[in-house]
Amino acid sequence: MPIRTVIFDFMGTCLDWHSSIIAALPQDIPEQDRSSFALQWRQTYFDANTKRIADGLPTENIDVTHSKTWDQMLAKDSFANYLPLLQTVGVKDRCITAWHSQQAWPDVAAALQRLRDEGYEVVVHANGTRRLQLDLCRSSGLQFDALFSSQLLGVYKPAKENYLKALELLAEGCFRVCHRCCTCV
Repeated sequence: MPIRTVIFDFMGTCLDWHSSIIAALPQDIPEQDRSSFALQWRQTYFDANTKRIADGLPTENIDVTHSKTWDQMLAKDSFANYLPLLQTVGVKDRCITAWHSQQAWPDVAAALQRLRDEGYEVVVHANGTRRLQLDLCRSSGLQFDALFSSQLLGVYKPAKENYLKALELLAEGCFRVCHRCCTCV
């Protein structure tokens, strides 16, 4: 069976999530510390998903998870010096909203177009919600033929069931070429 579909992870692989988050954090915090906060917040999000999988819980709206994990981050001693800035009214909401607005890496749009020109369908397969994926397509200018979210599939990546459900929905030859498990920047 010929390959017809190429599946991509989204944040980190196609999109620069890190820059949007450090830009949304209070600028009075040094950039290195904003970067550290963003990286640890992302890991806390992954840890929360892993726990939900282990506990057999359904997927949760990514904004809710980001809100809960933000609160966990503020409890860490390593960010105690920045609590007044991080607890300022509107900062949490601004940072959660920043996950919905990210720029594509410079080479991604052209690569996706090349694949399309060669007759392939290009698909996103990522955790999150359909709303998040639509917002990210809009903010990045990237176009995909389908968007598979953990919300749609009913289970988080990296659970095996998530991948099997996506393949079932595609039901044709597909090939996953781009996935960065632990992309930092």
